[in-house]
Amino acid sequence: MNIQKSFKGENQEKGTLYLVPTPIGNLEDMTYRAVRVLKEADVIAAEDTRNTRKLCHVFEIDTPLISYHEHSRQEKEEEITGRLHKGESVALVSDAGMPAVSDPGQDLVKRCISEQLTVVPLPGANAALSGLVASGLSTDMFTFVGFLNRKKKVKRETLESWKKSRETLMFYESPHRISDTLEEMANIFGGSRQAVLCRELTKKHEEFLRGTLEELHGYCVSHSLKGEMVILVDGQSGEQVDGEEEEQWWAGLDAADHVKVYIDKGMTSKDAIKKAAKDRNENKREVYKAFHT
Repeated sequence: MNIQKSFKGENQEKGTLYLVPTPIGNLEDMTYRAVRVLKEADVIAAEDTRNTRKLCHVFEIDTPLISYHEHSRQEKEEEITGRLHKGESVALVSDAGMPAVSDPGQDLVKRCISEQLTVVPLPGANAALSGLVASGLSTDMFTFVGFLNRKKKVKRETLESWKKSRETLMFYESPHRISDTLEEMANIFGGSRQAVLCRELTKKHEEFLRGTLEELHGYCVSHSLKGEMVILVDGQSGEQVDGEEEEQWWAGLDAADHVKVYIDKGMTSKDAIKKAAKDRNENKREVYKAFHT
């Protein structure tokens, strides 16, 4: 068991690792405390020293910088923990937002805890939570998934594992993969699932796109979107989860035969495709293609 008393006074023998969030776009989101800690730290460990140097210039921070990123973390962890054991304080920052979230800083935090070193977080900017609270989706329960794997098979497997989740799901994505990711989400979660795409959060061109996954994918196909993205996906409703067993009458049918059952019951092909897609929790376009192939 590890009990940490974060603030022990000036006679603390070992140093402290401070996790300092930095603005995700708007520099006015920098807190007074964050500026103070960066100024008072013995050294700042930065994901990209070039970006952090610009931030330090704006807030007149002259603390020495060292790099700490994915490719240098093993070597730098030795240096950083060594400094902490000597009583120095280290401020860890990422390029934007909260360090250690989708960031190699989590490994440094684990190591510091294992070595009985003090880790103190500062509150501040975070893209996922900023997007969530303005999404209009449920904030009662939510799960941060982060960036999906670039390999399509792994991406699909990950999305399949969250398909029946009832909480709001939070993802990060880059602009050149956003269309493919939304298409996969629509195929797996169902095109009618409500979602929100947040773009350029806190910046001049901040934008929230609210609609179904199918609508968001269609918009991304016809528009060239830039900036880092946050995707919020509504959880599956309790009715959907509880009713799945009752809907399994069609489990042995492919999509085309599923549609034909409804047509035989008197539905138009358009309504039958829509109903079958909803039953199967699949993208309506995919069911349409299967029926007309």
